[in-house]
Amino acid sequence: MKLIPERGEVVLDLGSGAGFDCFLATSKVGESGRVIGVDMTPEMLEKARENARVGNFGNVEFRLGEIENLPVTDNSVDVVISNCVINLSADKGRVFKEIHRVLKPGGRVAISDIALVAELPSKLKESVDAYVGCVAGAVMIEDYKRLVEESGLGDISVTIKGPSGCAGKDSADPIAQGVRKALEPGESLNDYAVSLLVEARKGNVRCCR
Repeated sequence: MKLIPERGEVVLDLGSGAGFDCFLATSKVGESGRVIGVDMTPEMLEKARENARVGNFGNVEFRLGEIENLPVTDNSVDVVISNCVINLSADKGRVFKEIHRVLKPGGRVAISDIALVAELPSKLKESVDAYVGCVAGAVMIEDYKRLVEESGLGDISVTIKGPSGCAGKDSADPIAQGVRKALEPGESLNDYAVSLLVEARKGNVRCCR
């Protein structure tokens, strides 16, 4: 499966933040392609638009919206990307159904996210720092894959990339410190969470009217 965006394609970034992944994608799709970033935070949209202006990125746009209800038309996107964002959604199944809706037939998905290999202790689930660090909202790997399958996407591949990388690793990072306080002595966040690469594709057949 060709996951890297190609020239002329439309790329959608879920939870685009300041726009950095969008800007990387613009170099792949070229002037004939287009990149759309969706973020629910007006402040981040403002920052992303300013970054696009300063960097002279003319083929990227940023839209205000939630990933559970994407402000994107049906069958209009070639590639959906996202980096450690879907994990934060309370309705991940809805997110993947939205991804399926906006993808063109044959469209691809390439998502980095966090999932669990063991159930989180209740103290860690309730930790605000763990949530901000992309951990408290995580689900088990098998549940994550099931949600992707139920959306209608196919050719699904879920690969463990390594230890969880979204929560701050720096010992001085306040989020990392908060997460460690929620763990028992001797425990590590990596005992529970891993980083995933999720790849999938929408089927090629359009529904007949």
